[in-house]
Amino acid sequence: MEISRILWPTDFSENAAKALPLVTELTQKFGAEIHILYVMKDYPAFGASYGQFDPEELKKMQEWEKQTAENRLGEICDTFLNECPLYIRHIAVGEPAKEILKVIAGQKIDMVVMTNKGSEGHFDFGSVAERVLKCTTVPVVMVPA
Repeated sequence: MEISRILWPTDFSENAAKALPLVTELTQKFGAEIHILYVMKDYPAFGASYGQFDPEELKKMQEWEKQTAENRLGEICDTFLNECPLYIRHIAVGEPAKEILKVIAGQKIDMVVMTNKGSEGHFDFGSVAERVLKCTTVPVVMVPA
């Protein structure tokens, strides 16, 4: 089995960061590129639970979150992934499991390394991680959080 592309989904939580040592070890061992994915919330999809948004305010909020995510991804890459052969950053909007699966298919990912829980259980094993495990055909390495 050749491993040339590894996906690490992150929500920037301490729990998600627990997968980083294994991610860097595997990318160095296989000479693989690392794909880092952050998924932003799709606020309009939440509807009334978040209340009504002014379209301009919503756009500003999404732009701020995207810029913040780009900055955080840059910090992670500069701090923890210097030794990796190649890293590629992805930011998506939507439901995390679906976006993870899209990146797996679209980028021809060979392996996913993720934790079983993210911030506030965001990657809780009962939800995102379990859906990824059930719906993908690539190996998923689950790191305990």
